[in-house]
Amino acid sequence: MNCVEAIDVMGDAAEDRLDPSCSAGFQEHIEECPPCATYYEQLRITRLALRNLDPAAPEAPARRAELITSFRRAFGERKN
Repeated sequence: MNCVEAIDVMGDAAEDRLDPSCSAGFQEHIEECPPCATYYEQLRITRLALRNLDPAAPEAPARRAELITSFRRAFGERKN
């Protein structure tokens, strides 16, 4: 599996829905490719954090802003 193929299935892998036929190739690629491993870990953490936010909670907008600020500090804000 190459980087493009790995990125294409990262969403499924992060949700434990990766097709078994891709699993071994994905795991091997993640173990051998530090940039993809980092990207996958960031995706996984972001999805977990977002899943744990309750949009109906009164503090949700403030907590969301806090998470975005923390993420930007940790990983830098990209400029186009």
